[in-house]
Amino acid sequence: MKSRTRSIIIFISGLMIGVIVVTCISLKKIDPGTTAVEVGHDGRPQYKWYAPELPTSIDFAGEPVPLDKWEVKEKLDRELLVNAYLHGSQLYILKLAGRYFPAIEAQLKANGVPDDFKYVCIAESSLQQNALSGVGAASFWQFMKDTGPNYGLEISDEVDERFNVVKATDAACKYFNMAHEKFGTWTAAAASYNCGMQGYQNQSDFQEATNYYDLIFPDETNRYVYRIIALKYILSHPKDFGLEIGSSDEYKPLRSRTVEVDKTIDNLTDFAKANGSSYKMLKIYNPWLRAHKLTVKNGKKYEIAFPQ
Repeated sequence: MKSRTRSIIIFISGLMIGVIVVTCISLKKIDPGTTAVEVGHDGRPQYKWYAPELPTSIDFAGEPVPLDKWEVKEKLDRELLVNAYLHGSQLYILKLAGRYFPAIEAQLKANGVPDDFKYVCIAESSLQQNALSGVGAASFWQFMKDTGPNYGLEISDEVDERFNVVKATDAACKYFNMAHEKFGTWTAAAASYNCGMQGYQNQSDFQEATNYYDLIFPDETNRYVYRIIALKYILSHPKDFGLEIGSSDEYKPLRSRTVEVDKTIDNLTDFAKANGSSYKMLKIYNPWLRAHKLTVKNGKKYEIAFPQ
């Protein structure tokens, strides 16, 4: 009994000492010369926030951004200010980039689309596989249900290829190449991804100009390309923005094996188990499967991935 009482006294004493130490640290005055903080009148630290420095020059898809124009410079400045301090979101994007960028970059290159368009994907979905907008745009490239099929995506109650990063990127590339051919610049192609080709053309015709930086759009499109460029600048120079992340922190691409199917699967749980896996892993590796079964029409084939 005495031993137990003594142990309790020691524990309480240690706890009180810990509380006192933490309190002293929290109340400790900070050296006014510290660059990261400013000392308030009560001696407590007040963190200081700085506007990020604008680049002296930057481009999108090899097309220079005309920073000599004050309104262009201020629009980019706004997007840098808005996005620079979203550290949690930006770190998560950098982690996800380790998983998805290899596939996205490969498809952009295969389709002759500049690598910078991977930042369009970030602007659209922050690389969130299950991103869903209020109007029904879905996944990586935020295709709408009625427009996705126009660019080769199968979308039904059972299959939705908007959630397949490779096929969705190929579909986005079809759009970008069509828009580039129509408008003549990659910058315009990127802007039209937000407002539509017809929307861009209408503004271009009315304002008698073709260059994105010489046009004015509704606010969302006005900011769209600048946000993409800001994301490119921040995520290409993460340490300059206090984003410390190593290659070991990145999520790795999922290693998989594929099973080709050409017949209807009535129960995907049974199918997963028969292939040494589970329904959960089947859905993680194949987010484009949207139901509990898969109807396969005559002549149609699907490749379903499983953990390797």
